[in-house]
Amino acid sequence: MNFCVDLGPLKPFLFLSSCLVVGTALVGCGGGVDVPVAKLAPDKPAPTKTVDPATAGSVTGRVTLTGKPEPMRPIDMNSEPSCASAHPSPVIPPAVVIDASGHLANAVVYIKSGVSDYLFHPPAAPAQLTQKGCMYEPHVTAVMAGQNLEVENEDRATHNVFFMAQQNRSSNRSSQPGSQPILETLTVPELAIPVKCNVHPWMKGYVFVFDNPYFAVTQRDGTFSLNGIPPGTYTLAAWQETYGTSEQAVTISPSQAVKVDFVFKAQ
Repeated sequence: MNFCVDLGPLKPFLFLSSCLVVGTALVGCGGGVDVPVAKLAPDKPAPTKTVDPATAGSVTGRVTLTGKPEPMRPIDMNSEPSCASAHPSPVIPPAVVIDASGHLANAVVYIKSGVSDYLFHPPAAPAQLTQKGCMYEPHVTAVMAGQNLEVENEDRATHNVFFMAQQNRSSNRSSQPGSQPILETLTVPELAIPVKCNVHPWMKGYVFVFDNPYFAVTQRDGTFSLNGIPPGTYTLAAWQETYGTSEQAVTISPSQAVKVDFVFKAQ
């Protein structure tokens, strides 16, 4: 706390005849230095542009793995007989799901940047995530920010649904057999939110939240399709649980259909 008094003839050279400074900033009359106050950044204007369907294009492609993935041990479900009996054959953790040609399922392909000026609205219909056979189906789910996500329990076992979000609200709720679906609304874009069950620790999935509709989870044959994209140049990204993220630049001309493939390499 520093006090300054009126110094008479020196008054023209002072900003204040008397001052009281509180806090950590020091003002000139106490022998300290002036600390500039940071200016608040102006709020980013809300997007207003809309997509013209007449000029919108598309991106299609496939995600593939080269090399042989590391083998994984089957899941031991003996602690939950009702779920173990639901699987006629051993269940392999779905961290890497490929077909005979190496095509990767459960990869997420999305436009990472380039559409922030456009206004989008989340779908009215909720996305679905099901607990079935003590597994999350689908293993990877993607929604738009503000879209509802319903988590249903089709098992005879009790689960808990633990959303381990960082940007959104984290939650952990019990899911009883035959109960109403758990409803989640994730409002902030966030990538790869882990979803777990503490009762059955092998149960794990991921939820992605995007601020635009240009995303897709690859099918069992590794294919994806993004439609209704306005002309422009974008960063296209592909995420895979084990092998990380790969990016490519893509330019879409009016009404153009572009093909883009991603290839991950097994170590």
